[in-house]
Amino acid sequence: MSGNYDENQDVRPDEPVIVRDRRKIDPETGELRRPVADKAQEVPAAEAAAGPPAGETLVDDAVAPASGLDKELAERTADLQRVQAEYANYRKRVERDRVVVVNGAKASVAAELLPLLDDIERAEAHGDLNGAFKAVADKLLAGLQRSGLEAFGTEGEPFDPSVHEAVQHSTSPEVAGPTVTMVMRRGYKFGERVLRPAMVAVTDHEPTPEAAPEVMVDPAEPAAPPARPQQDDNESN
Repeated sequence: MSGNYDENQDVRPDEPVIVRDRRKIDPETGELRRPVADKAQEVPAAEAAAGPPAGETLVDDAVAPASGLDKELAERTADLQRVQAEYANYRKRVERDRVVVVNGAKASVAAELLPLLDDIERAEAHGDLNGAFKAVADKLLAGLQRSGLEAFGTEGEPFDPSVHEAVQHSTSPEVAGPTVTMVMRRGYKFGERVLRPAMVAVTDHEPTPEAAPEVMVDPAEPAAPPARPQQDDNESN
């Protein structure tokens, strides 16, 4: 019988003894057992306790899906942060371009009004700027100044070729360097952009002529006799 133990059979002490219950009737309930597939062969305790072979890594199947999910979450978070940074830079660039376009449009309108400002300035210089005309001119100048228009070019300021256009030049010892001595037409700029240079007359420094050095004469020494004029030989004869 297969279930009998054979005493003559060699038994190795290092092999585990596996006992399988193949009885068809359950001894506890007395009922007939249903045929079931054999259970998986039991793993000896010595092999179960042994670690993985050298060079291999033991990975827990329950931990692997969680690690992969964390990695995917980190990648999606990095992508979201990168997209958010690109969008913030795009908004800043659009806002900067919008400001440049608006300032350029304002500067173009102000440049078209410069001849009118010259007429207002000449009328004020001749005393013709009064009444309602003066009120309208003041409102126009105030509005342009609020938008960013700035006038420059006054007498006495140093000459700057980047904002001044010299149409007349003179020299004088009264100035220390190139100086604006007369403004023929005022200049205007809008922010850092020069709409029109100022037309000016420039006076440069002229060094004073050096005086002849004085000769000190000692009163105790006799004065040298005056030189006698040379006479012609014919007259002497």
